Amino acid sequence: MSDQITELSASALALAIRRREISANEALDAHLAQIDRVNPRINAIVTQDREAARHLAVAADARTLSSDDLPPLHGVPMTHKDTHSTAGLRTTFGSPLFADHVPDHDDLIIERFKAAGVVTTGKSNVPEFAAGSHTFNEVFGTTTNPYDPSLSAGGSSGGAAAALAARIQSISDGSDMGGSLRIPASFCNVVGFRPSLGVIPLQPSLNAWSWLSRSGPLAREVTDIALAMSVLAGPDADTPYPNPVPARRFLEPLQRDLTGLVIGWSDDFGLGIPVEKEVLRVLHQKLQVFEDLGATVEQAAPDLRDADEVFSTVRAFDFALSYGDLVAWHSDKIKPEVRWNVERGLALNGADVVSAALARTRLAQKTRVFFARYDVFASPAAQLLPFDAALRYPTEIDGVPFDNYLEWMRSACVVSATGLPALCVPAGFSESGLPVGLQLVMDHGQDVELLRVGYCFEQATRYAWQAPDLCHTGS
Repeated sequence: MSDQITELSASALALAIRRREISANEALDAHLAQIDRVNPRINAIVTQDREAARHLAVAADARTLSSDDLPPLHGVPMTHKDTHSTAGLRTTFGSPLFADHVPDHDDLIIERFKAAGVVTTGKSNVPEFAAGSHTFNEVFGTTTNPYDPSLSAGGSSGGAAAALAARIQSISDGSDMGGSLRIPASFCNVVGFRPSLGVIPLQPSLNAWSWLSRSGPLAREVTDIALAMSVLAGPDADTPYPNPVPARRFLEPLQRDLTGLVIGWSDDFGLGIPVEKEVLRVLHQKLQVFEDLGATVEQAAPDLRDADEVFSTVRAFDFALSYGDLVAWHSDKIKPEVRWNVERGLALNGADVVSAALARTRLAQKTRVFFARYDVFASPAAQLLPFDAALRYPTEIDGVPFDNYLEWMRSACVVSATGLPALCVPAGFSESGLPVGLQLVMDHGQDVELLRVGYCFEQATRYAWQAPDLCHTGS
C-alpha cells in the first residue's frame, strides 16, 4: 500500500484523501517510510520534524471527517526547499552561517502551499545560497541523482527534484534564477516550471523591483504543476509587479489540439552554446512527437545575443545586494562561487548598469519579433547529462572550456534573461539510462498555454512515469 501511495500524483493523492480512500496519516506514513528507504542514498531531505507533521496529519484527518470544504492539497505531505523560510522549522540556505537558523515566518510560496492544505514534514537540500546548479554544501553534503546516485541531481532545487524522482513526495516548491527549477528537472526526469514575472509574487526583501529570480513548482506531472500554480498564483499587496495570469486559469483543461502550432527549435540557442551530443541525439528524436501531434517544427531561435550581458550583470547586482554584507563580514565562511558573484556585482559601475538596461530592452524587442512568428521556442533544458557528483561544477563540454561556474548553465541562463515563462518536461533517456529534459518557452503571460503544450508532449511520450531503479530496490 505504501508503494502505491508514493506513486500517486499530488492530484490523485489529494483526491483519494478527500474521498476518504486514504487518510492523511497513511499518506504521511508512506512519505516517511520512503524517506527512510531511499534518502540515505541520495541525501535529498536534510531536515525533518516528524512530530509536527503528525499533528498536521491528525488535524487534516479530523477536518476530512468534519467538513466537505477541503483545500486543494489537503493532507498531501511535502518537504520544502531549504532556501524558503519556514516558520518554526530550521532553514539553513545551505550555509554554515545559518546552520541553526529557525525563521519566525513563512515565505509567500510556503504560506500558500500551507493554506492549500499540505502537511509540511521537513526541508530539501540546496547549494549554498542557491548558487549554482549542483546541490552540495558544507552543512549537509551532496544530494545525488536517483537514476544514478554517483551523479548530480542538479540544483539549486536539487533536493526537491531528487525527492520527486525518488517518490518521496509528489510535489515540491522551488526557485529559479539561472535554471534552478529546469536543470534539476532535466537531471531527475521531473517537470520544472518557471512562471512569467508576477504570476507568483516574489515578496520584496531588499529590492522590491528584483525580476530575475522566480519561485515555482516542480512535480512529476504537468497536471500537478497546474494544480500547484492554481494555489500559488495571485497578487500580493507588498509586491509591485502586476499578476498577468489569474490563478483560476490554471484550473482550465490542459488538453488541446496542437494543429497549427509553430515551434522554433535550436540546438545551440543561435549562440554556439555547447551541448553534449547525446543530449541532442535524444531531443532530436522527440521533435517528431510535436509534428505527429499536428505542430510544425522549424530551425529557429530568438536573437539572444544580448542575453548573456543581461543575465550576468543583473545576477551580479542581485548577489551584491543580497550577500554583499555577508561576504564582507564572513568571507572565509562563504563558498568561492558566491564570493566571485558578489565581487562582480560590487565592481559594476554606472556604465555597466546602463549598458545592461539597454541590452534588456533590445532583448525584449527581439523576443517579441520571434514570438510574432513562432508560438514556442524549444531547446535543451540542460547542456549535458548528469555529471559526477564529486565535482563542484563542470569545467567543459565537448572540449569547450568554461571560465566560471555559470557557463555550463547557459541553456537556462539566456532564457532567464528574457524574463519569459519556461517549462522543462521529461524527454527521454540517454543510452546509459540518464534523463534528458526538453525546455519549452512561450511569450510573457502565456503560462497556461505553455503548460498545455508540455502536457500534450508528456501524454504522448509518458517518460515521466519511468521511475528510477532506486525506487524498486531501495538500496
